[in-house]
Amino acid sequence: MNSILIAVIVLGGIALIAAVVLYVASKKFAVQEDPRVGQVAAVLPGANCGGCGFPGCSGMADALVKASEKGSLEGLNCPVGGSDVMAQVADLLGMAIANTDPMVAVVRCNGTCELRQRIAVYDGLQTCSAVNACGAGETACGYGCLGCGDCVSACQFDAIRMNSETGLPEVDEEKCTSCGACVKACPRHIIELRKKGPKSRRIYVRCVNKDKGPAAMKACKAACIGCGKCVKECKFEAITVENNVAYIDFNKCRLCKKCVEACPTKAITALNFPAPKPKPAVVEEKPAAEPKPASEPKPMAEQENPMAEQKKPVEQKDEKVTERKEEQA
Repeated sequence: MNSILIAVIVLGGIALIAAVVLYVASKKFAVQEDPRVGQVAAVLPGANCGGCGFPGCSGMADALVKASEKGSLEGLNCPVGGSDVMAQVADLLGMAIANTDPMVAVVRCNGTCELRQRIAVYDGLQTCSAVNACGAGETACGYGCLGCGDCVSACQFDAIRMNSETGLPEVDEEKCTSCGACVKACPRHIIELRKKGPKSRRIYVRCVNKDKGPAAMKACKAACIGCGKCVKECKFEAITVENNVAYIDFNKCRLCKKCVEACPTKAITALNFPAPKPKPAVVEEKPAAEPKPASEPKPMAEQENPMAEQKKPVEQKDEKVTERKEEQA
C-alpha cells in the first residue's frame, strides 16, 4: 500500500514539473502572429494554386503582411484574385499597389495533326511527362505539344481543354486566372503567360522549335524557320531570333500585325483581331466616246426645195401625154 502511494505521488510530481516546464517554454518561445495575416488570408481566394509563388494563400498572406512592414507590395500579386483582390488587400494593409496588366496562358505550338504527321506509335503511360522522357514522342518534332493533357489535369479552374481534331490544348480566356499551373505542368514549356492585351488582342509566335529551317519544316509545316523577316518588319524592336526561333516581347509589341503578314510559314498568330475587310472589286472604266462634231448648216442657195422635187414628176407626166396625142394625130 505504501509503495503504491509513493508511486502515485512520484508520477504526480513528475507530471506537475513537466507541466510547469512546458508552460514556461510556451510563454518564452511563443511566436506572436500578426492578426492581419488571418485577415489578409480571408480576403484571398483560397485556391492554394501556388501561382503567386508561395505555398498556398496563407504563405501569400504572411508575405504580404511582411512586405507592408517594409513599405511596398511590389512584386507580389495574386493571379487568381487579380487587381480587385489586391486592391482589397492594399486597403486592409494601408498600402498602395501599382496597376498590373491581366495575364493569360497561351499555347506556343501550332502543330496540328495535319501539319505535323505521326511517325511513331507510343504505347505506355499516357502523360506528357512520361512521353517526353521516352524521346520525341509520336511526331518528328521534339519541341511541340505531346497532346496527353497534363496541362488540363493541372488546371483547377477548367480553363484548358484538348481539341480532339487538332490534338492541341485550347485556353478559355474567361476562365483562365493566369495561376501558372499549366506552365509548370508542361514538360516542353510550350505554355506561356502573356499580357492579355487591349480587347484581348495578342500577337505571338506559335512555335518553340529550335532546329534549323529545313529540319523544322520537315517536322512541321507551320514551324518557325528563323528567317528573320519578322525582325526586319518590326519597327519597335519587339522581335528577336535566338536558337533559330523568333520571340515577340509583349511589353514592346504595338500590335501592328506587320510581322504576321511577313512570316512565310504563318507561325505568328494574331488573336481576337477583326477580320480584314474585303477589298472592293476594281472596275476598269472605258474612255467615253468623243462626241461627233455637229454638221454645219448648208446655205439657203444649196438647200433643195422639196416642193420642186414633188412638181417634177407631174411635169414629166404632162410631157408624155402630149407626145402620145401628137402621135395619134
